[in-house]
Amino acid sequence: MIISIASGKGGTGKTTISVNLALSVQPSVYIDCDVEEPNGHILLKPEITSQKEITKKMPAVDLNKCTFCGKCSELCEFNAIVVMKSDVMFFEDLCHSCGVCSNFCPERAIYETERSFGEIRKGHIKSESVSFIDGTVKVGEMHGAQLIKHVRKEIKPDSINIIDAPPGTSCSMVAAVNGTDFCILVTESTPFGLNDLKLAVQVVRSLGIPFGIIINKYDENFTELDSYCSSGNIPVLLKIPFDRKIAEHYSRGIPPVQVRPELKEDFRQVYKTVNSIMQARCTPDEKR
Repeated sequence: MIISIASGKGGTGKTTISVNLALSVQPSVYIDCDVEEPNGHILLKPEITSQKEITKKMPAVDLNKCTFCGKCSELCEFNAIVVMKSDVMFFEDLCHSCGVCSNFCPERAIYETERSFGEIRKGHIKSESVSFIDGTVKVGEMHGAQLIKHVRKEIKPDSINIIDAPPGTSCSMVAAVNGTDFCILVTESTPFGLNDLKLAVQVVRSLGIPFGIIINKYDENFTELDSYCSSGNIPVLLKIPFDRKIAEHYSRGIPPVQVRPELKEDFRQVYKTVNSIMQARCTPDEKR
């Protein structure tokens, strides 16, 4: 099963929920797809066993062969190439590495080079049955969604995979949650939390992904959030009240389930509920 954990805004506790769920339903695979600022490793403290650079193909031009005909610029759908009288300019942030320019250059003046734009690390958590995977895009790179696709190739189909998605509702978030079996949206009992939750709900519904809500730092006095979930038939999987002890230990990089072990059962129940929702959606043939 592949469970993605997402949120409409940063700071709701998405990574905390992801880490605690992974620690509670072992054996599991924690996959940090928040590639612009992955921080699951701060809580899990993994032993890294391998890391690899992720590259993309980028065009380059041999000016000795180029006749500056402009064919490459004409064919580029992303406007990543500008041909001048005696030079050719490539805009790397616009390039999608499609290969059209090199394949259709009449003079074979354009060739492809490899350029690193991020890395993927793999490892495991000591004394726990949790595998660890994360990706980090290089500073200044605009290809976070592309790196997320590489990170997702590390998913283990026969395991419980917990994907920690980027916050917000950008294309990177979509790349992380799209195609997952279930999405848990993490929110908080504030007007901002509710507003951004609504945006995230629109995204997962448009993708056709079953989902539920975990309310972190739950405040029963903020009734608008409960009303929204009730009116929209959105399952609330767990309500976690604010706990100063958890906040203090979290600031030191200690996961809440290690501070309050009873929380493990709460997260196991979340997984059981998710599994039940998935089973209810299956056809009779799929259940067999």
